[in-house]
Amino acid sequence: MSDISENSVLEALKAIPAPDGGDIVSAGMVTGLHVKDGRITFALSVDPARAGEMEPLRQRAEQVAGALEGVRSARAILTAERPAAKAPEPEMPRLGRHPRQQQGPKPIPGVKAILSVASGKGGVGKSTTAVNLALALAALGRKVGLLDADIYGPSVPQLMGITDKPQAEEGKILPIEKYGIKTMSIGYMLGEDQPLIWRGPMVMGALQQLLNDVKWGELDVMVVDLPPGTGDAQLSLVQSVPLTGAVIVSTPQDIALLDARRGIKMFEKVKTPVFGIIENMSYFVCPHCGEASEIFGYGGAQDTALKMGVDFLGEIPLHMSIRETSDAGTPIMIKAPDSPQAQAYDMVARAVAMKLPA
Repeated sequence: MSDISENSVLEALKAIPAPDGGDIVSAGMVTGLHVKDGRITFALSVDPARAGEMEPLRQRAEQVAGALEGVRSARAILTAERPAAKAPEPEMPRLGRHPRQQQGPKPIPGVKAILSVASGKGGVGKSTTAVNLALALAALGRKVGLLDADIYGPSVPQLMGITDKPQAEEGKILPIEKYGIKTMSIGYMLGEDQPLIWRGPMVMGALQQLLNDVKWGELDVMVVDLPPGTGDAQLSLVQSVPLTGAVIVSTPQDIALLDARRGIKMFEKVKTPVFGIIENMSYFVCPHCGEASEIFGYGGAQDTALKMGVDFLGEIPLHMSIRETSDAGTPIMIKAPDSPQAQAYDMVARAVAMKLPA
């Protein structure tokens, strides 16, 4: 009787094609092979959903093994291996609870500075300014995070072109990284048209979670895009974390500057340094003739800064490219970093960077 080895059996079984290509040995279907005293036993691992149609394959494998010289018997069985169960997805912390009680503002581990971008009223381009300011600070070599604190009207998903849903890890939400900065927004967790119908305490609780239940890691500065006004979100922010400073965004209009002054006074009352005012939509340059038009007036933010005793950080023009790139989710600092419009944000970022910790 010839000696029969497992290798010789496997070599013979390689002649049998596997259902999905290759042979049954190379496909890993042959398992549990045992050879002793001329008796061969082995199993064919198959998809349980296809087990019924695999009987002819089992019979052929048994015949091929049994035809080898010296074989007294060959027995093949089908074993339906079920795919390993997927590990459960880490549970995402539930947003919108009531705020935690804490004794004074607490720093976020790993975050050196927290900069709030605020406006007294809506419609002045604050979110666009916050996004491009964050990107401009990153271009200066800072590790930057961007938190969209506008719970009712989050804009960062649109402005950054982010449609992904955040993941969780060890009970923490992982920020979504894009264009070299870490970002977080409650808008990532909502449908595009889904409204939030929350009372003030739930808004404050959600903001606390976005600050403290996100795995921000090491950041030189976190830029916080606040909602307009001086309400719950602003109060919750200053009560939750120590702010390094605030910048106020305004257009040159008197009515916008009136609200900007209220914003400055609010931060002064809560002992937050106001780094200065940014004048957005400062002027319009005609793309055809190049003439500058002061649609909303001009210089009002600079005059207000002088009167309020804060710095004037710079002016951003009203330009079609800023609107187009923002709508497309590729901010001007990314789409056209060498353009005059991007350079305006760069100048503002440099003025702000001088006031941040090194």
